[in-house]
Amino acid sequence: MSALQITAGYLPAGFSEDVPWQTLQFESAGQTLEVRVPSPTPAQLTALARHVRQAAQNNLQRMTVTELIGVIDRAVAQLLDRDHPHRLQAQTLLPRITGLDADTVRLGLTGYLKTFRAPQLHRFVAEDFANPKLLDEFQPRPKGGMAKAMGPGLMAHVWAGNVPGLPLWSLISGLLVKAGHVGKVSSSEPLMASLFVQALVALEPRLADALAVVGWKGGDTAREQALFAQADVVAAYGGNAALTQVRQQVPITTRFLPFGHKLSFAMVARSALDARQAPLTAQQLAHDVTRYDQQGCYSPQLVYVERGGAVPPIEFAQQVHSALQALTHAHPRRRLSLEESAAVAAWRQQHELQSFNDAGITLLGDAASPVAVVFTEHAQALSPSALNRSLLVVAVDRLEAVAPLIAPQRDYLQTVGVAADPQQLLALAKQLGQVGVTRLCALGAMTTPEAGWHHDGRFNLLDLVRMVEVEQSAEDAAESFAPYRD
Repeated sequence: MSALQITAGYLPAGFSEDVPWQTLQFESAGQTLEVRVPSPTPAQLTALARHVRQAAQNNLQRMTVTELIGVIDRAVAQLLDRDHPHRLQAQTLLPRITGLDADTVRLGLTGYLKTFRAPQLHRFVAEDFANPKLLDEFQPRPKGGMAKAMGPGLMAHVWAGNVPGLPLWSLISGLLVKAGHVGKVSSSEPLMASLFVQALVALEPRLADALAVVGWKGGDTAREQALFAQADVVAAYGGNAALTQVRQQVPITTRFLPFGHKLSFAMVARSALDARQAPLTAQQLAHDVTRYDQQGCYSPQLVYVERGGAVPPIEFAQQVHSALQALTHAHPRRRLSLEESAAVAAWRQQHELQSFNDAGITLLGDAASPVAVVFTEHAQALSPSALNRSLLVVAVDRLEAVAPLIAPQRDYLQTVGVAADPQQLLALAKQLGQVGVTRLCALGAMTTPEAGWHHDGRFNLLDLVRMVEVEQSAEDAAESFAPYRD
């Protein structure tokens, strides 16, 4: 059977060099999908970066933030439209590229894309700028003088492919501060960034030369150095080892924004464990575990469950396991690589061996199941699971005792899904924030951050800009040279 071939990536309309292409292959259900992506040489990357920077200065940076939000909103509307060719291509091909089931992709795309509609983007900007006009023109400052927020002339991206559509976050953030962009797609998901950029330039010709989407095999230091040498900001996603390698290629004068490995978990208070609330809470947690098979940094890998509720922790663990099993029928787990299968098997076997000698450890389900849930009566520190729908359920006397258990992972903490009453939620938020957690949300919402959330506790837009100030002294002095001076 012949392979289906498609072209991804994007080269600026006015960039005329003869760029080589790489072909990525994806196998699914006995079918082969070949995705061609432009792969410029180091010298071509230098020329491409300069071309994009100049086009951004000539065109993109003359647009207002409101205009840019309008273009992004229209592009996102196309990707939300079930009948639009871009949406149909995404829904058809992403399951074949990622191995995720079609419904998971469809629902995940819709929820994620809604984050980038115009009302959400205006909130996005307002979250970082009390006066968004700072991005368009010099504005008066309360202390006197004027200031303007200047985005990077060129922003380089190194994107990961663990979650479909991940590149849109940094790409849209950069557009809102009027940066030109050269993005490197992941070899495991090259499609969504390509479709989004193609939609943008079709809607707004002024962006046609200010954006580029390319690809090459990771670890190509010659290409990385060529691109990063031209960039004002480099944003990179991936594992910590990969990010360390990328950092070494970034000039010391270039701002580097790494988004690396993170650990997220859940907490369930006794107030959420009555006979009515517990099953719903279990279902919400199961949804967070199932979405993208725990590939996102915000996916829970462990849940601490408080004793003393009407439903004991072991029974809650059984409810979570049942909910995960039910979701598996609706949303099958993707096919795992040999390494992933071995990791899940080793994780299960480790806990199974412990359970033989310890009645306080229970392994739920069998080895043939795509779901692995382990329950333990022993409070223990936060550690990674094997991912791919593997979850550790830990009983604790009080949720307030969890902070010391997670503190050793301070550098890796991110999201906590919490089911607790209002008073306990606020008390836990203070404790968790002190040990490194940057986001608390409801169970069921762990994998769908709100528009404008502070990714890993940082600012989405403020981290990209530099402020240019005209001090009051300059304004006062300028009056001496005005044509209307006395």
